[in-house]
Amino acid sequence: MTSINFAIVTCSDTRNLAEDSAGSALEMLIENEGWTCLDRSVVKDERADISAAIVYACDTLDADVVLTCGGSGLSLRDVTPEATMDVCDRMVPGIAEGMRAHSLTITPYAMLSRAVCMQRGRHLVINLPGSEKAARENWEGIVGVLEHAIKMTGGGGH
Repeated sequence: MTSINFAIVTCSDTRNLAEDSAGSALEMLIENEGWTCLDRSVVKDERADISAAIVYACDTLDADVVLTCGGSGLSLRDVTPEATMDVCDRMVPGIAEGMRAHSLTITPYAMLSRAVCMQRGRHLVINLPGSEKAARENWEGIVGVLEHAIKMTGGGGH
């Protein structure tokens, strides 16, 4: 089993760390896999704040995977995908497509997601929904590929 270090960044104008049920659930799911959550934070739905949190998680904490929660829908305040694109290098569309495909088996509202997955150097940044239910469902759709993805981003072969 590959050891993977995560950071969780919840993007919300209305929640604080204590009220962040999606981030808390993701932290538990990470630990259930035997992986480590290095940090969990909540930032405002501001593009610069979200970008700064992603950069901090990658460059300072050295998290292999940064999971963002929230801000990936159709609301005008939802700017997480744009903030992710501001600080990342390469798209990883298959992971975002996989999340939507999995979620579409549960709800037609999955097609309203604008979530992206990108690389910042060897770090993977994945946008997840802000609701606990949807975050759990999207996690189910991608958890099986994360070890291989991290191996690949780290320069490992197939």
